[in-house]
Amino acid sequence: MPKTTPRCQHQPCGGPLPITARADARYCSGRCRTAACRARRSVPRELSSRPRWVRRTARKVPVTVGGAVASSTDASTWSRYREAAASTAGVGLGFVLDGDGIVVLDLDHCLDGDQVKPWARGVLDAAAGCWVERSAGGDGLHVWGRGALPGGVGRRLRLGEGTVEVYDRGRYIAVTGDTWGGTPQRLGDLQHAIDSLL
Repeated sequence: MPKTTPRCQHQPCGGPLPITARADARYCSGRCRTAACRARRSVPRELSSRPRWVRRTARKVPVTVGGAVASSTDASTWSRYREAAASTAGVGLGFVLDGDGIVVLDLDHCLDGDQVKPWARGVLDAAAGCWVERSAGGDGLHVWGRGALPGGVGRRLRLGEGTVEVYDRGRYIAVTGDTWGGTPQRLGDLQHAIDSLL
């Protein structure tokens, strides 16, 4: 099996580690190490207090803190936040949704640089008061909040020129901790935004 090149654990960097890096190095530079530490502190307590964390590969496959394949429906493969954040398996963190009222709106490719595309602006306005983070790809946003989906079934919706995915269970979401703008570090009420989309 070919040896893989170690990658920087800070997202969205994910670049190769310098050839001179120590064997236990996790970041390509001091800048990435500092940014990753800040990102860990920016995850809302409503998420970090739940034992529903996994690691993820660069291809967004969920893995356990030990590197085995994880499942979004098998709690025995999940961990506490502290354990997942300390693990070097994969390239980043993920949070499992299990139907307890935490909902995520995934706005795919809604950013043009640092500008929100017009089709996504209304969703963000409706979700005021919720924590928003930049996605692992860097050009999307995750809106985290509280609410319920009719029938508990996630959906992928076209909204103008864009796509919004809405999930509350049976999925895991890649978490970067890269807070978007001045959004609060808490999960606000998302039900109005959910109802307007569905």
